[in-house]
Amino acid sequence: MAGTQYDAMKLPSFSICLLSTLLLTACDGDSQNNRNENTLVILGSLTGVGQEIVEEAFDSFTAETGIEVVYEGTDAFTTVLPIRVAGGDVPDLAIFPQPGLMRDLARDGALTPLNDVIDLDILTTSFGPDWVTLGTVDEQVYGLWMRADPKSLVWYSPAAFESAGYNIPTSWDELMTLTERIANEGKTPWCFGMESGEASGWVGTDWVEDILLRTAGPEVYDQWVTHEIPFNSPPVKEAMQTFGNIVRNERYVRGGVVGAISTPFGDAPTPLFDQPPGCYLHRQASFITDFLPETIEPGKDAQIFLLPGDSPNAPLLTGGLVFAMTNNTPAAQAAIKYLTTVTPHESWAARGYISPHQEVDLATYPNEGVRQMASVLAQAETIRFDGSDLMPAAVGTGTFWTEMVNYVSGTDIETVLSAIDASWPEE
Repeated sequence: MAGTQYDAMKLPSFSICLLSTLLLTACDGDSQNNRNENTLVILGSLTGVGQEIVEEAFDSFTAETGIEVVYEGTDAFTTVLPIRVAGGDVPDLAIFPQPGLMRDLARDGALTPLNDVIDLDILTTSFGPDWVTLGTVDEQVYGLWMRADPKSLVWYSPAAFESAGYNIPTSWDELMTLTERIANEGKTPWCFGMESGEASGWVGTDWVEDILLRTAGPEVYDQWVTHEIPFNSPPVKEAMQTFGNIVRNERYVRGGVVGAISTPFGDAPTPLFDQPPGCYLHRQASFITDFLPETIEPGKDAQIFLLPGDSPNAPLLTGGLVFAMTNNTPAAQAAIKYLTTVTPHESWAARGYISPHQEVDLATYPNEGVRQMASVLAQAETIRFDGSDLMPAAVGTGTFWTEMVNYVSGTDIETVLSAIDASWPEE
C-alpha cells in the first residue's frame, strides 16, 4: 500500500459536480497539446510532505536538463488518473501507490514500456531482478520503483527483551517456541489490531501472505496471486491455519480474538512499551512508525527483526510506490533515465523514504530506525509485493479483507476460503 497503507485502502467519495469538473478538464485535449516541451508533469498520490520529497528529488534533474517539473498530488489518484487517461489529458509520469492499476493501464495500452527507453541490464543492476519483475507486465517493463514499504517486520522493545531474557528468533520454530514461552510465563506474546474502518481485515491478509511465502515459497505465492491456484488449495489453507493458530489463540494475543478484531491497527504496538509490557511482539509494516508513542524512538526503543521462516534468509513482503510513463515524450524519457540513477533515491532516502535502489548508502537515511528497515530490505534475497494489492479489487480489497475478519471471529476455514475464491472475477 502506498505510504501509509490505511490511506491507500479507502477510495474517496466523489460528488457528481467534482467528477463532472474532472471529466471536462480531462476532455480538454488542448491542455496536453499546449504543454511546454520543457515541462514534465507528474501525477501521484503523495501530498503535503510527500509532495515536497518528490519535488526536491527532481531539483538536480531540472538543473541538468532545464526541464521544469510540475508535480500534481491527489488523494484520489486511483480515480483521477483513469479519468484523465480516458480524456486524453495524461501526465507524463505517474507514481502508482499500488501496481494493480499500473498493470491494468499497461494492458489497456495506456502506458509506455520502458524496454526501449532504458538499459534493462542497468536497471537490474541498480534495483535487483525481483524489483524489475515486480514492474513487468506481460514481459514488458513498465514500472520503475521509487519507494519500498517493507512489511515482514516484527517489532519489539529491546529493553523488554533484555529484561525478560528473550533472544531474537531466527526460524519459525524458534518464533513459535518464544511465543509459547511468553504465554507460559503468564504474559502476552503478540500485540494485534485489525480494525481499520472500511479496510478492516488487511492486517490479516498481510499475515497470510507472509506465511504463504515462507511455507510454500515464492513460486506458489505467485501462482496464488494470479489465481493459477485457488484460495482453497492446500498451501493457502495451511498458511491460513498457521495464522489462525496464533491469532485465534486467546493465550497468544492481547485481548484475545475480541481484542484482535476491535483494536485499531495504529494503536496495536503501543503496549509493547508499557511497564510491564502488555505484549512483546508485533508484526507490522514500516509505516507503523507513524503511530508509535511520541516518546519512543525507532531504532532505539523500538527495533525490528525479519519475520523468520524455515530458511536462514526469509522472503520479504513489501508495498511501495512505482513510476510509470503515461506520456512518451523526450522529457518523460529523460526523467525515467534519471530515475535509474542513485541521485533521486539518495534525495528521498535522506528524507526517510526507503529506496530499493541498491546504490543508496545506509548512512544516507536520517535515523537508526529507518536504517534498520532499509538494511532488512537490502539483505533480502527474495522480495514479493503485497498479494492483495495485485489481485482484482473485488478480492484483494474486498472479500479477502472481510473474510479475514470472519475467520478470526470463528468462521470455519473452508467457508472463508471458498467465499473468497468464489468472488474472483471470471475472465
